[in-house]
Amino acid sequence: MRLDGKVALITGAARGQGAAAARRFVDEGARVMLTDVLDDQGKELAAELGAEYCHLDVSSEDEWAEAISFTTSTFGDITVLVNNAGILHFSALADTTLADYQRVIGINQVGTFLGMRAVVESMTRAGGGSIVNVSSVEGLGGMPYLVAYTASKFAIRGMTKVAAMELGQHGIRVNSVHPGAINTPMVGEALGRPVDISPVGKKVALRRVGQPDDVANVVLFLASDESAYCTGGEFVVDGGATATHALS
Repeated sequence: MRLDGKVALITGAARGQGAAAARRFVDEGARVMLTDVLDDQGKELAAELGAEYCHLDVSSEDEWAEAISFTTSTFGDITVLVNNAGILHFSALADTTLADYQRVIGINQVGTFLGMRAVVESMTRAGGGSIVNVSSVEGLGGMPYLVAYTASKFAIRGMTKVAAMELGQHGIRVNSVHPGAINTPMVGEALGRPVDISPVGKKVALRRVGQPDDVANVVLFLASDESAYCTGGEFVVDGGATATHALS
């Protein structure tokens, strides 16, 4: 049981990568608090897994305080935080409205900041912990039509390193995970229609699109004591997409 005794809070856990991480965490012995704004799906998954669920809009400072309080009163001090919640918005730079830009930043970037800040006291009290921030390959390199998303994911990458430097003295490790093309509903929802992303898989070294479990397995490693000497790091889960460059 690789997470035996751990108390984990996962954002955006009702489906996709967050749900996959929640399943792996429960299987490995963690006590898990699923959080999301998709309450029906979140509650159903929590009941299935024997976990708990709490509504959480990650862009809300007040809701973070409530989620932390509920988790600690239910399970005890938090030792793992997975900042997974995120949204995607496609538009050309010239056509991106301020409202759309701020909406993406508010959830992806501000939500991650608020989450890290919110767990410091609990993790310090517990004697340490692991924060896993889900960035993206767009946190390593830009992509056209994703100015807001790319900005938010680069910010997560940078905040991770600052937090790692500050929190290491408290035994708190902070790392970022950078998924590539993963088969989740996010792309289709951003475009407003179902999207087959399988052709993207043909462009990467492993010749396939990633699955949520591919990301969950790396998140599990970072949450566990197996990664005890890893902090401030960037862990890429992209099938080899960033192993090359545009001229290839």
